[in-house]
Amino acid sequence: MTAEANHDGDSGGGGGARRFLITGALGAIGVWTMRSLLDRDHDVVALDLGGARHRLALALDDDQQTRVTHVQGDITDLAGLERVLDAHAITDVIHLAALQVPFVREDPVLGAQVNVVGTANVLEAVRRRAGGMGPLVYASSVAVYGPAGTLAAADAPGTLYGVYKRANEGAAARYFADYGVSSIGLRPHTVFGPGRDQGVTSAPTIAMVAAAARRPFHIPFGGRVQLQHTADAGEAFARTALLDYEGASVHDLDGPVVAVDDLAAMIERAAPGARVTVGDAVLPLVESVDGTSFVELLGGSVMGPAEARVAESVRRFEDLVRRGLVQPPAVATEAAAD
Repeated sequence: MTAEANHDGDSGGGGGARRFLITGALGAIGVWTMRSLLDRDHDVVALDLGGARHRLALALDDDQQTRVTHVQGDITDLAGLERVLDAHAITDVIHLAALQVPFVREDPVLGAQVNVVGTANVLEAVRRRAGGMGPLVYASSVAVYGPAGTLAAADAPGTLYGVYKRANEGAAARYFADYGVSSIGLRPHTVFGPGRDQGVTSAPTIAMVAAAARRPFHIPFGGRVQLQHTADAGEAFARTALLDYEGASVHDLDGPVVAVDDLAAMIERAAPGARVTVGDAVLPLVESVDGTSFVELLGGSVMGPAEARVAESVRRFEDLVRRGLVQPPAVATEAAAD
C-alpha cells in the first residue's frame, strides 16, 4: 500500500472551493467539521436521517447556518445516496453517520445495517464515481481495539460497535486494493465539548454542562481517557478531507491523556462551587492510543491542551445554559456506565 499526502490543509490538492457531503452532519463532530470547512469557504451538504438541528447553533453562526444545504437521507439506501451525490455535484465525502455504542447494543441488527452496510454503501457510491471525487474520509473509533490494545483476531473488541467499526476498516482497505478507492479513517477516543450529548463517553461533557449550572454530577467511569475537543475533532476531519491523498489508511487521533479524577478536578477549577464525582466502572475501551501517525499525516497536531479546552468548554456552556440552548441535567447521575 502506498500513500502520499499534500499537507496544504487549506486548499487540499485540487485548489478552490469544493463541495462536501457530510453524512451524520448534525452530530457532535459533524457540526464542527462543517464549521471548519465553511471557515475555508467550501460548500457543505449535510446529510442526516434524524433532522435534529439543536447542535448547529453550538458551532455555526447565523450566516454559516444559512450556507449549509440540508438533505434528509438514509445511508442504508444506496440509490438514494447516489442521487444526493449527483444532484449536488459532490466532490468529497466525509462519512460520520453511525449508531453509537448504547444504540448498537440495544438493536444489533439495525446497528449492523447502519454502521456496516451504510459504510459499504458510502464506499460503493464513491467507487462508482471514481476519478470525480476526492478520498473518502470516515470515522472509525478506538473501540476497534481489543482489551490487549491490538487489532489481532484473538483480541476482539469489547463491544459490537467496535466489531462493526473494525469491519469497516477492513472494507475500506479492500476497496482500495480491489477498486482503487482511496480513504482515510480516523479513530476518535473521548470527544468532549459543545455538541457532545450522546454516547458512552459523553459523561465528561454532561459533567461540564452540570458544572456550568453549578449542579453536581457523577461521571460513572474512572480510569484514563484521551481527550479531543469537539472543535479540534471537527478540524481534524476537515483538514484530513482536504489532503491530496492516495491509499487506504487508518489513524488514531492524538490528544492529551488524563485520569478521569484529574478531569473532574479540571471541571471544578473551571466552575468554582461545582462538584463532580467519579465512579469506578471500567470503559470497554483502551485508555490511550498513539496518535503519531495522524500528526505526521497532517504535519502537526490540531488538538488543544486539556485544561484550557475544559475551561473553554465550561465557559461556553455557561453562556449556552443562560441562553437556553443547552439544558443541564436535572439531578446528579449515579447510573453505571452504559
